[in-house]
Amino acid sequence: MKKALIFLVDGFEEIEALGTADILRRGKVGVTTVSVTGKREVMGSHHVPVVADALIEDVDFNVDMLVLPGGTTALNDCEALKKQLVAFAEAGKDVAAICAAPMVLGGLGLLRGKRATAYPGFEQYLDGADFTPEAVVTDGHVITGRGPGLTFAFALALLERLQGKQAADEVAAQMLLQ
Repeated sequence: MKKALIFLVDGFEEIEALGTADILRRGKVGVTTVSVTGKREVMGSHHVPVVADALIEDVDFNVDMLVLPGGTTALNDCEALKKQLVAFAEAGKDVAAICAAPMVLGGLGLLRGKRATAYPGFEQYLDGADFTPEAVVTDGHVITGRGPGLTFAFALALLERLQGKQAADEVAAQMLLQ
């Protein structure tokens, strides 16, 4: 089974994290939500408390994809996460970020020479990227998404990457997105 980790910090965008987790799980991807706050309960940007499956210090990073929802820039403060993102990139493994979160990838130099997107106003943090305002951009092993209203398109792109186009199309049809 393909596996993905979705990282949560206080202020995360609920639809980006939970919508992505939902779509990936519908597509038979093993998803673990991971708190980087030192506590399992994490407060979303719209005051929805979520209990993460695990704490970052307890997670096995032997997975296929790391996913960063936006809503806040606070993921940029998690050194343990940034270390893993660099290791994934160096190993040619998939990393994905949506909304404000691509700035984390940009700050690590993981977007240099790649096409990428982000929430309006965050283009300046995509160091070395070729910014495009598309909904979802896949360039090599990096997938970026524009923002909350495009969560389903982002999550389906992740599912297609992990499980193939047929799985993504089936989930989209089940959810009446096609």
